[in-house]
Amino acid sequence: MKTKMGRWVLGIGILGALNAYSQEVRVDSTTFGIQTGFLGIYSHNEARISPKIALRTEVGINAGIYGGAMYAKRIGTELTPVITVEPRWYYNLDRRVAKGKNISGNSGNFLTLQTSFNPSWQIFSTESLQRTASQITVMPMWGLKRNKGKHFTFEAGAGAGVGRYLGNSKPDNPYFLGIGLHLRVGYRF
Repeated sequence: MKTKMGRWVLGIGILGALNAYSQEVRVDSTTFGIQTGFLGIYSHNEARISPKIALRTEVGINAGIYGGAMYAKRIGTELTPVITVEPRWYYNLDRRVAKGKNISGNSGNFLTLQTSFNPSWQIFSTESLQRTASQITVMPMWGLKRNKGKHFTFEAGAGAGVGRYLGNSKPDNPYFLGIGLHLRVGYRF
């Protein structure tokens, strides 16, 4: 009788431990940091909205290169602010934990719908008369984020989407297609 009862208690204990362990596989409640890449510097915050989804908000400065017929065949560079909001679904957290890999700081692969707003403000431009148009872009993206130690991050992402110029800057065709690529390193606080 004691042996059967002991097995039941052991079995229930193991199931309880597995259940508690599986509940810990989720994105962090909040994480804050800064990142830089080839074309900008950004400050971001990710807040958990479900076990596998975090809402990322980001404020930064994009560096851009422009040129071609639209700019009188000149090539120039500019720095402009950007505000981004994106829900990120970290889809492989369970698999990473099962393989013994780190998921702290939301380290994993993700799918997102990145929505960015670029106001028409310029911080710097090589063409003094060149003025960027305010624009909004919506872009589905795939990406990955990895952490090295407690504070350093590496992130890469790629996607394509649609954008729209706001205001009277391009009344003939305000829509455009865009490609998003980023490769960033950062520090998590």
